[in-house]
Amino acid sequence: MSFVRRDLIPPAPPPAAATGPWPWARRNLFSGPGNALTSLAILALLAWLAPAAFRFLVLDAVWTGESGAACRPEVVGRPVGACWAFVHEKIGYLAYGSYPVGERWRANLFFALSALAAGWMLWPGAPRRGLGAIFAFLILPLAAYALLAGMPTLGLVPVPTGRWGGFLVTLVVALVGIVASLPLGILLALGRRSELPVVRLLCAGFIEFWRGVPLITVLFMANVMLPLFLPGDLTVDRLVRPLVGIALFASAYMAEVVRGGLQAIPQGQAEAAAALGLTRAQALAHVVLPQALKVVVPGIVNTMIGLFKDTTLVSIVGISDFVRALEAARADPRWSAPSVPVTAYAFAALVYFALCFAMARYAGFVERRLAAGDRR
Repeated sequence: MSFVRRDLIPPAPPPAAATGPWPWARRNLFSGPGNALTSLAILALLAWLAPAAFRFLVLDAVWTGESGAACRPEVVGRPVGACWAFVHEKIGYLAYGSYPVGERWRANLFFALSALAAGWMLWPGAPRRGLGAIFAFLILPLAAYALLAGMPTLGLVPVPTGRWGGFLVTLVVALVGIVASLPLGILLALGRRSELPVVRLLCAGFIEFWRGVPLITVLFMANVMLPLFLPGDLTVDRLVRPLVGIALFASAYMAEVVRGGLQAIPQGQAEAAAALGLTRAQALAHVVLPQALKVVVPGIVNTMIGLFKDTTLVSIVGISDFVRALEAARADPRWSAPSVPVTAYAFAALVYFALCFAMARYAGFVERRLAAGDRR
């Protein structure tokens, strides 16, 4: 007699030795002598640094207090770690700078609108993403300017940019640089590969010029030297000048990243698009450029992360960004304690690390999603 099974056997679980933390550690951390020695050295370093950092940041930290006396060991009578009471006291200044207290709801609304635009554009399953792009790239900049700078016709009191500061300025500089540099970089990359000699030479000269000077030089020229070349009755806002300089500087680096992606796409892709009847512009927009941008996602995100961290350089030219606000806050004589400077810089490091790590993780998510699409 014969028996034919009609139901599929359910899949068996993987072998016990192939899953779990220990097999993962053997496969990734101790796969060979060199890998094992490196892993042990790193684990030993973490075992030495992590308890000390945890003790300073959490166990011995001072969480409440009204002045630096709460963070002095001779007053408290015990070892004192991070002075989080200082951060709690100065958090408003660190977030808004000298922005008027009664008008800070406008900055909060700007933060909320920026988060809405970012979520709308970065969430893959978001509805009406075309409308989200209009909101992020057209409506949000106009609304942000009206909210932050003020518009008397809408009942918003004008607030000069000299009173902006803290994380508000850091976010404004980073958003303007990131949003402006990507489209400018794409146009410059396409122009550098153009068949028109004049366009190609102009784009190549622009890219090489901005890549050949340090960002701090660009900021000094924008804030110090540019007003000397303008007519006496013409002035440019002191915050707009570095914004333009950072956007142009970042677009040159973004252009080279995009150009690398364009060079990675085989010529056969454009030829196949032409064989299907697509024009050169259609082939570029629908075939070549999407593939090129997918290839350079890590490079684009890396440039954005570098740009976000480089926003700290605006403090050198007198712009009160997050780091400069920290410097001014810790100079308060009421908070003169040994652990206050370390706490201020530790807080800045945690803020920048959290945001940069979030960008890196989102880039990894996008890469995995695109790779899954390729496999399908």
